[in-house]
Amino acid sequence: MKRILFCLPLLLLALQSCEIEDEYMYDKGGDTIDWEAAADSSSVTLIDRFWNASEHYFNYGNDGSIKDFHYWPQAHAMDVMIDAYNRTADSKYSDLFDKWYTGIKAKNGGSYWNNFYDDMEWIALTMIRLYEATDDSKYLQTAQEMWNEIKTGWNDYAGGGIAWTHDQPWSKNACSNGPASLIAARLYNINKNEEDLQWALEIYNWEREHLFNPATGAIYDNINGESGEVGSFSLSYNQGTFLGTAYELYKITKEASYLKDARKAANFGISNSNMIDTGNNLLRDEGDGDGGLFKGIFMRYYVQLIMEPGLEPAYKKKFITFFNNNAETLWRKGINKLDLLYSTSWAMNNSGNNHLTTQTSGCTLIEAKALFEKSLK
Repeated sequence: MKRILFCLPLLLLALQSCEIEDEYMYDKGGDTIDWEAAADSSSVTLIDRFWNASEHYFNYGNDGSIKDFHYWPQAHAMDVMIDAYNRTADSKYSDLFDKWYTGIKAKNGGSYWNNFYDDMEWIALTMIRLYEATDDSKYLQTAQEMWNEIKTGWNDYAGGGIAWTHDQPWSKNACSNGPASLIAARLYNINKNEEDLQWALEIYNWEREHLFNPATGAIYDNINGESGEVGSFSLSYNQGTFLGTAYELYKITKEASYLKDARKAANFGISNSNMIDTGNNLLRDEGDGDGGLFKGIFMRYYVQLIMEPGLEPAYKKKFITFFNNNAETLWRKGINKLDLLYSTSWAMNNSGNNHLTTQTSGCTLIEAKALFEKSLK
């Protein structure tokens, strides 16, 4: 994705994340929320306001005036459709699967290729989820073809890792390595190909060595393979994909160290003062554009962790309380109930139009909350 890289002073990230003694309390507000109904309304709005019915992709704007095709958010918008279909088995969601599959390929010039490895990785992860939801082999075949291309991004700059872009092989970013490890792990779960597992482990170990701070749980954004300079700021989606792949490897190997890493990354993501809106105990507003998607990506993987039976009870309590507060606050305060459009801040009512990234992020959280509530029954 095309985003501006910036560096914050190391002092900012030297702030230690809070540990389990910091309990988050929250006001549940007034009426009890029907999360199934909320998720239905939220996901249908994503279709009604963003789906391009003639060209079969998600528009970037909600009112039909911005029909730009943005490649990487397509994956996350379709992930919401998969979430909704898995929850309801309603064909209004699955009817979009094949249309999207051909639509984004056509809109992308007849292929799924992109200069940014991370952007291809998001699409590949969604292809895997489409296969798991439908058992249609074309999705798995496409994911495998994309994975074969993504692996070419591994090189010796910075001792390994997948590059961020094809034309900058020294650019080693968390956003191109966390998702890559996830692809390999999930392909291993399907095919039981040991080579995929080795890739998952090797990429994970590289990211852990070069971009993970084991003392705090921070995931640093990138390392320049030419200069060795580390972009030592943290973003919620990088915390999310690292905890996601750590948790995936824990489920595969049953090694407790992976669950511990996932817990550390999650804890930093919800506790460090640079990561959260401290006044509301929410993930912070990371802006519009690409940043509008970051929180939703974090929550996609975070919800899987909080449902893990092996997570220590004290952390589970803290993590669930934070999760519930984000979902409750978003649904009560961060959405314009007249048009069901979300704000970049989950504590502030949206007062106008928004973009696909921001809307998808909110939809992801509401679907995650519905999934979590269902797991309690």
